[in-house]
Amino acid sequence: MAIFEGNFTQDLSSLRFAIVIGRFNDLVTGKLLSACQDCLKRHGIDINPHGTQVDYFWVPGSFEVPMVARQLAISRSYDAVICLGAVIRGQTPHFDYVAAEAAKGIAAAGFQTGVPVIFGILTTDTMQQALERAGIKGNHGWNYALNALEMANLMRQIKGKISAPSYAGYDHSDEGATPVLPVSGEGNLMASESAKETQDLSEK
Repeated sequence: MAIFEGNFTQDLSSLRFAIVIGRFNDLVTGKLLSACQDCLKRHGIDINPHGTQVDYFWVPGSFEVPMVARQLAISRSYDAVICLGAVIRGQTPHFDYVAAEAAKGIAAAGFQTGVPVIFGILTTDTMQQALERAGIKGNHGWNYALNALEMANLMRQIKGKISAPSYAGYDHSDEGATPVLPVSGEGNLMASESAKETQDLSEK
C-alpha cells in the first residue's frame, strides 16, 4: 500500500492553470486574484498571461463561472481550474440562488471531468465581510491557489500510479467526453436474465 499526498517540492514548471474570475463585485474579486497570483508566483509558476502556465478568463459574475470552468476542464489543457467570485447577500433571495448554483456547478465540473476545480467563491452577508476575506484580515485567494497546486500535484501522482478502471459504457478513446456512470455487475446480470426471458417467450 502507499500514501499519496500533494506537495510543493516537486518541479511545478510543467503545471498549467486556468483562473476563471467573476467580474461582478470586482473590488473583491480583483483582490482575490492578486493574492492567487502572488501564491502561484512564489511557488515558481509563471503568472504572465502571455506565458505558458496560466490563462485568465473573465465572466460577468459568479453564476457564469461554472460553465466556463467545466469547458476548460473538459479541454484537458489544464492541471487545475481556479474559480474566483464574490456573492454578497442583499435584500432579495437572489443571493441564495446564485450562491447555491455556483457551488453545485463548480462541484459538478470537478466530478464530471476528474480535473481539480477549486471553489473560490466568497459568499458573505456584507461587503465588509467580503473585504475582510480578501485582504483586510487575510486573503483567501492565496489559499485557493495553494489548494490548486496541491490538488494538481496529487492528481498527477494518482494518474501515474493508478490505472483508470474500465467501466461499461465509458469510451476511453474520447478523453474529452464526460464519463458515464459505471453499471454494477448485478445490473448486468439482471439485464442478461431479462433478455433471456424475452427470448424464451418469443420462441414459445
